[in-house]
Amino acid sequence: MIARSPVPLHEVELSAVRAQGAGGQNVNKVSSAIHLRFDIRASSLPEVLKMRLLALTDRRISHEGVVVIKSQEYRTQEQNRAAALARLEALIDSVSVTRKARVATRPTRASKLRRLESKTRKGEVKAGRRRVHE
Repeated sequence: MIARSPVPLHEVELSAVRAQGAGGQNVNKVSSAIHLRFDIRASSLPEVLKMRLLALTDRRISHEGVVVIKSQEYRTQEQNRAAALARLEALIDSVSVTRKARVATRPTRASKLRRLESKTRKGEVKAGRRRVHE
């Protein structure tokens, strides 16, 4: 795993917009939804993370390398801002985990014998289901 500090807030552009959908008067008069924009290429993230983020096939990442997240699940701007930042952190954390390389192994002699014995037993069961010739 790559050691990483949280994303600096000066690299994240947050703007308040009107939320969509149900919510009545509150939705109509209050700009509580948050649009988060984060430019991957201009960020201070390590190069490895930048390349991994840009390689993702995530619809939140544009062709220019800008992450766009819209949060409108809560009634207040503060909660939506925190939710958007948490989603950005989760996205970056998802690429910061390095998968352990698989070590190729060979089957043991005992496992090969068990497999062959199992095949023989299954074949005998199937042979027992055949029509008997007189």
